[in-house]
Amino acid sequence: MNKIFFITFVAISVLLSFNATAQEKKEQRHFDREAFEARRNAFITAEVGLTPEEAAQFIPLCNELRQKKFEVGRECRKLSKEIRHKENPTDADYNKVIDECLDVEIKEAQLEKEYFERFKKILSPEKVYKYRNAEYKFVRNFMKSGRDNKRKKTEKVKYYHYLCFLFRFSFGV
Repeated sequence: MNKIFFITFVAISVLLSFNATAQEKKEQRHFDREAFEARRNAFITAEVGLTPEEAAQFIPLCNELRQKKFEVGRECRKLSKEIRHKENPTDADYNKVIDECLDVEIKEAQLEKEYFERFKKILSPEKVYKYRNAEYKFVRNFMKSGRDNKRKKTEKVKYYHYLCFLFRFSFGV
């Protein structure tokens, strides 16, 4: 009898915790861009080994470059989204998206060239090189953490199913 109450208690506790976790997830779905940028800037500052003076000059310039690249890519993102939702895209539609996105890549490369010349006036070539690697490393870490979060969610669901199985098995439901 105590075993049945214990299993019931555990099952109800787990269900309530999943509900609380689901509510937290709903609140966290909104992407906090400022927090993301602050984490990225802190990571780059540490990874490159920027002094406070260098960071004060360099980080705003990096943010400016990212913002310009974001603006340049807007049309490509818009067209890509449209073609994904289009019922029967034509070859002309695909060509338009391809051409626009290739133009964006060229413009982004030109922006990077321009800004890296400006970066060299603030930082040593070694630190500019480290910056580039730090950007890629941050993106890889960010993407990896997203995959890890998905794995954790999957593990929670499996655990929930296991508890449901135990509950059904114990009560013969």
